[in-house]
Amino acid sequence: MGEDAREREGRDVATSTVTTTTEAERERRVAEGIHSGEMEGLHVSEAGQADAGEYIAGRIDSDELVARARARYGIA
Repeated sequence: MGEDAREREGRDVATSTVTTTTEAERERRVAEGIHSGEMEGLHVSEAGQADAGEYIAGRIDSDELVARARARYGIA
């Protein structure tokens, strides 16, 4: 009987996936996001740019970047 990563002998087992991105990839993603917003007439605030810089540098992850933006604009 083969083992499934999520179930062994009838027990659920937690799994996690870690995705590692390079600084260049994070920078590309941020640039694409900013460009997309600009095409819709939006502007990234100085605080948003600072957060994006922290994300690009790898000091925060994408979840934290989104959480900061949502908190800044009161989005649940």
